[in-house]
Amino acid sequence: MKNVKSLFFVLAIMSLSACSQKNADKTIVVKNSLDLERTFETVTLTKDFLKVEDLSNLGIKDIETNELQITQTVDNDEDGVFDQLLFQPKVAANSEKKYVVVELADEEKSETIEYCYSRFVPERTDDYAWENNRVAFRVYGPDAQYRAENNLPQPTLSSGVDAWLKRVEYPIINKWYKKDTDKTGSYHKDTGEGLDNFHVGISRGVGGIAVKKDTTYYYSKNYTKWRTITTGPIRTSFYLEYANWDAGGNEIIESKIISLDYGSNLSKFNTTIQGANTISAGLTLHEKDGEVSGSDENAWVSYWQPHADSEIGTAIVAPKKYFSGFEKYDTESKDESNAYAHLKVIDNSVVYYAGFGWKKSKQFNTKDEWESYLNSFSKKIENPLEVTLE
Repeated sequence: MKNVKSLFFVLAIMSLSACSQKNADKTIVVKNSLDLERTFETVTLTKDFLKVEDLSNLGIKDIETNELQITQTVDNDEDGVFDQLLFQPKVAANSEKKYVVVELADEEKSETIEYCYSRFVPERTDDYAWENNRVAFRVYGPDAQYRAENNLPQPTLSSGVDAWLKRVEYPIINKWYKKDTDKTGSYHKDTGEGLDNFHVGISRGVGGIAVKKDTTYYYSKNYTKWRTITTGPIRTSFYLEYANWDAGGNEIIESKIISLDYGSNLSKFNTTIQGANTISAGLTLHEKDGEVSGSDENAWVSYWQPHADSEIGTAIVAPKKYFSGFEKYDTESKDESNAYAHLKVIDNSVVYYAGFGWKKSKQFNTKDEWESYLNSFSKKIENPLEVTLE
């Protein structure tokens, strides 16, 4: 009996070792087919792709340097099981890089800063705010709408996207809201970290959508429901839902998942839409003292403008299959002048990216630098990194 127990113990150890070795034998090859270096692009790995049952204890190691990569696990449907493992490889132009899947010991699991962060903000009515190491944004909820419609304090009636102009890498959302709530400061004043001085009103801000019928643009009111999906070192994402709205006699049903990855100036908007064959994502023209530009070839529209004591560029970039042109819409109605990217609805879905670059953050100094970034961004989304498993 003692020998049987010993044999079982040995077999169990062999089984665990085999399982560990099985994962260690998995090599991920990441190929870059473009003639430019690829950084700050997120690779998404699933259980099916890796042929594993559990992602929670897996890490990714650079074979060449033997360095563990920063990773993030994501539970998209909140069922308690991780669905995705994220990491950001660095791959030279026209080359490939190899990584190995490893099982992490507890001591190898390090705490990382949630550079990519989002949350519901009940202390400021019901904003939803998000950020990464380069940019920050917010949108407005039903309480802010109710306040606007009933002449109450802190009103906001808008489905536009607000830009928070940060110029530090560390997270600022909680800090800025706290000092505003505690009356120890204001996020409308720059004390070295940046500020919110970007007016939205009923405009589209940076990426809000509209539906055009004849010569009129229609849009929704504030979001009605929210759900945070993930925050972490690599990505934050969340779900928003809107009450059905009217676009010149057509009922529009709208919801979306917005995500923002580390190192990117552009949030990804994955919009589900019914009631329209085309939508338009917009950029506010503010005082109309800037320049609208665009590229049909690379599927983007941009607005570069003077902004207080600096300059700012905003943009919409879309996968080419969705992009159907751009327009400068100039009207005398307050806050309704926008630069629009027209986007085709395919199977009730539209994907586009929206964001900004603020000169004072020292990320982009000129309009040409900003547009070069947009051209590169477009090439990358049209030619994603190729990931294979050996």
